[in-house]
Amino acid sequence: MTEDKWAGGCQCGAVRYEFTVPPDNACLCHCRMCQKQVAGPFAAWAGSHRDFFRVTRGAIAHFQSSADALRGFCRDCGTPLTYEALSRPRVDVTIGSLDRHAEIRPEHNVGTEAMEPWLAEITHLPSTQTGEGDNGVGDTVERFDLIRQSNLQHPDHDTAVWPPT
Repeated sequence: MTEDKWAGGCQCGAVRYEFTVPPDNACLCHCRMCQKQVAGPFAAWAGSHRDFFRVTRGAIAHFQSSADALRGFCRDCGTPLTYEALSRPRVDVTIGSLDRHAEIRPEHNVGTEAMEPWLAEITHLPSTQTGEGDNGVGDTVERFDLIRQSNLQHPDHDTAVWPPT
């Protein structure tokens, strides 16, 4: 992958996309529509003008959540992918769906009227890395080994064919 390519996609690999410019205006949106779209306490977004965005594999399915909001996802695995305000020529993607997600740092919060009141406290919770220790529900090293050995998640880079044969 070249350094100027900003690609990403869904969990199963059925949908891949790319920007030809770095995504900008990274934010965390706490509004209830975004919370529902990603089934989490907030959605992390970054994007650009739609002229710099294209789908490179598959097709993004859409749900129009309001007169001005089009929300995209993978029809196969359900991964939330895009947000488009129909009144402007911009496509935002979920930061977590970008291959280079760690390079995008949110710059501001929006929709703070619905921000979860406990959000500021989460960095102080007990923490473990995946597969290390019990998270309170009986997870074992053997369970995580099974997950690693049978993982069908698309890697964080483009592939010619997916799933692998």
